[in-house]
Amino acid sequence: MSNFQTYRNFCFGTSQLLTRSYSTSFSLGIRFLKNDYKEAINSIYGFVRIADEIVDTFSECDKKAILQKFKEDTYLAVTCNMSTNPVLQSFQETVNKYGIDLLLVEAFFESMEMDLLKKEYTRQELDRYIYGSAEVVGLMCLYVFVEGKVEAYKELEKPARALGSAFQKINFLRDIKSDFEERGRIYFPGVRMDAFTDAMKDQIQDEIIEELKISEEGIRNLPASVRFGVYLAQQYFRALLQTIQKARASEVLLRRFRVSNGHKILMLVKYGIKYKLGFL
Repeated sequence: MSNFQTYRNFCFGTSQLLTRSYSTSFSLGIRFLKNDYKEAINSIYGFVRIADEIVDTFSECDKKAILQKFKEDTYLAVTCNMSTNPVLQSFQETVNKYGIDLLLVEAFFESMEMDLLKKEYTRQELDRYIYGSAEVVGLMCLYVFVEGKVEAYKELEKPARALGSAFQKINFLRDIKSDFEERGRIYFPGVRMDAFTDAMKDQIQDEIIEELKISEEGIRNLPASVRFGVYLAQQYFRALLQTIQKARASEVLLRRFRVSNGHKILMLVKYGIKYKLGFL
């Protein structure tokens, strides 16, 4: 094995480790993709994860400067086709191999910069934030799945954006307590921690349900080599939403809801059998 191949394997392995460490839902879904796609999607998630950690975790550092450096390093990696940062090395290979539009990367960084500046959002600002932080991630993955087929990309663009938006809003509901207590953020317009009602929660959930519905047709039209993996990830997030739906708004403010790994395994078996039998 050449030194380059050793380094390449290390870089994609790093991205895979990031995915598995931070998200069992995504990592389980990724396991059912074609091997080339596994590498690519792990590299996208790893890239997004590092940027998210910069704006959310490194509280004692100059986040703005660190994010700017990461942004500059990202574009340099894409231009030079290499990076000494393992996460950026794997990401740039995916961007260049699948022709991912750099406007999506730019929109992502714009949303990360919003996280450094804003604590509350108007509806328009939230839509812009979710586009850059979540919808474009779905679109990056779509570039991988369609492998340059322009018409397929256009057909699946709306469902991919809807799925990314739904995932993000579910995360916002799950993390509403920690986002406020640890970072002072409230993403949903008009929501106050001292006045978060069941009606407000229901309205947010209705939006998510509609977006999941939009995403379903897109998933059905994905290539067979990726369809089950994406469907499984969607079902994991749907299960999390259903868990949150059963709770009162006041409960959501008190604790972080999750789907147990055991339940995820049961879902994997259930939907895996249905998929094999042609019912999905």
